[in-house]
Amino acid sequence: MHKEHHVTGSETIRDIVIGMSDGLTVPFALAAGLSGAISSSGIVVTAGIAEIVAGSIAMGLGGFLAGRTEVDHYNSELKREYEEVDRVPEQEKAEVKAVFAAFGLSESLQQQVADEMAKDKDKWVEFMMRYELGLEEPQANRATRSAVTIGVSYIIGGIIPLSPYILVENSVTALYYSCLVTLISLFVFGYFKSKLTGQPALGGAVKVVFIGALAAGAAFLMARLINNG
Repeated sequence: MHKEHHVTGSETIRDIVIGMSDGLTVPFALAAGLSGAISSSGIVVTAGIAEIVAGSIAMGLGGFLAGRTEVDHYNSELKREYEEVDRVPEQEKAEVKAVFAAFGLSESLQQQVADEMAKDKDKWVEFMMRYELGLEEPQANRATRSAVTIGVSYIIGGIIPLSPYILVENSVTALYYSCLVTLISLFVFGYFKSKLTGQPALGGAVKVVFIGALAAGAAFLMARLINNG
């Protein structure tokens, strides 16, 4: 028996990816940069926690505003479509016919479908929203869930590179452990992210590790140059 496997919950996965990727990378780069300038892990931990709090709030707020914008845009277009099917129904029928013409239906079938669809205004508008404008109705409380998911994912990601500094007093020594656990975490995260999105898993994992290492290395070297200058 044929079975199809599709990734569900794509919006939640997207929010986790956004929060986790930044959470792993930004605090990692910050801690690495501070390690190049100071020897005390306590200062790195303090700055890192402050950054994680601020970053999770900022990222969560960004997710909330994006979700609200999506809802507002959908409602605005929905209102416009209802007005258009009342004001210019023949034009809207022509747009329905154009959609089915693209699927290769004959002129007579296009007209028949358009006429049938015009009998139910709600279904008609729903069709136009989905197939003319390419808009799906946003889920209820989508903005709030997005904000929480991104914020929590950022915090979880940020704790990983910061945890060695909590356990090791010397910041340079802690940086070695932080690099190890963070790069492993980035590899695992990149691997499963790529698997879920249907991309080459190994290549995606290496790409994520490279970006994280580049950001941390650049921050560390810049801090050393400024400190020694």
